[in-house]
Amino acid sequence: MSGFGLYVHWPFCLSKCPYCDFNSHVRAGIDEAQWRRAYLRELDRAAEEAGPRRPNSIFFGGGTPSLMDPGTVAALIDKATALWTPAEAIEITLEANPTSVEAARLAGFAAAGVNRVSLGVQALDDAALGFLGREHGADEAVRAVETAAGLFSRFSFDLIYARPDQTPGAWEAELSRALALAGEHLSVYQLTIEPGTAFFGRRQRGETLTAPEGDAAALYDLTQDLLTAAGLPAYEISNHAAPGAEARHNLVYWRGGDYAAIAPGAHARLTGPGGRRAISRLRLPEKWLETVEADGHATEADDVLAPAAWVEESLMMGLRLTEGVKIAALERRHGASLEGLVDTGRLGDLVEGEFLQRTDGHLRTTDTGRQRLNAVLSHLLA
Repeated sequence: MSGFGLYVHWPFCLSKCPYCDFNSHVRAGIDEAQWRRAYLRELDRAAEEAGPRRPNSIFFGGGTPSLMDPGTVAALIDKATALWTPAEAIEITLEANPTSVEAARLAGFAAAGVNRVSLGVQALDDAALGFLGREHGADEAVRAVETAAGLFSRFSFDLIYARPDQTPGAWEAELSRALALAGEHLSVYQLTIEPGTAFFGRRQRGETLTAPEGDAAALYDLTQDLLTAAGLPAYEISNHAAPGAEARHNLVYWRGGDYAAIAPGAHARLTGPGGRRAISRLRLPEKWLETVEADGHATEADDVLAPAAWVEESLMMGLRLTEGVKIAALERRHGASLEGLVDTGRLGDLVEGEFLQRTDGHLRTTDTGRQRLNAVLSHLLA
């Protein structure tokens, strides 16, 4: 059901987007040969931590992984598939930006072994792209998607909505243009303002940077209607796919599977007889590199999750999915009935209020609950 995945983080970007709170950094230049050696060394460590596995996904995320040399990507794929015997239909995804320079490298990534790309388009409107701090224009994004479609059998791209002053008519037109380009997968995120971002500081100074709550809800409903009608229903809060075309790596996370991870700020989850290990790497790129060169890895923490924290994580991830959480699997994983894992009164409140439903052996959010998932989880797990 969940599989095993490997996550590889590339922490560098050409510029920092004002909405981004990921571990991404702008540097004038790096020694990529030095970084490649460090990545390969920490990959050895990840294989020791995970033990024998059969990965069904490798994911290059960031940051901007399309800034990597395709030779580095090839070396990492070759080593990962030598350390672990991969599943026959392994999915190897790389996140890419649709600037002309990076799009021109897509053929190199395909030759390196990448078989799926995820493009950070974010908008098909030049004014919106400027507001979001993106380096590309809408026409450039279209060309990049068309290039990806010609090189990869599986591809996806991201859009961000609920931007300030965005109207349903404008969003419908933008989504329609996106659907004309899309393959079998599309990610559509509602703009949120996260602490530590440039947008957060601007909002603190009084700027309006997102659509009002009521408008955002209407845009969400419109998104669900249009994408479902186009054959791309939501399988997760922000991700839509034709049946069978879901992102396999992300399903590892959401279904509570195990995954190894390398590079600055990367997090892993590995389950064994002693429980569920939470492993994290040092976050600052230069400190990570220095530590790997000295010690062979840059592990910041390697702890066993407390049982309650593991249950909370299982529910937080699983309830993001339209399919929800399979109750029998949850109970086997944690060695207790659902009633023993959550507060039954709070669970009853959410079911009665039609935010959660318990049917066909699954616990899942309703459409209403999915739009208020943070509040639902806060109540359930309080």
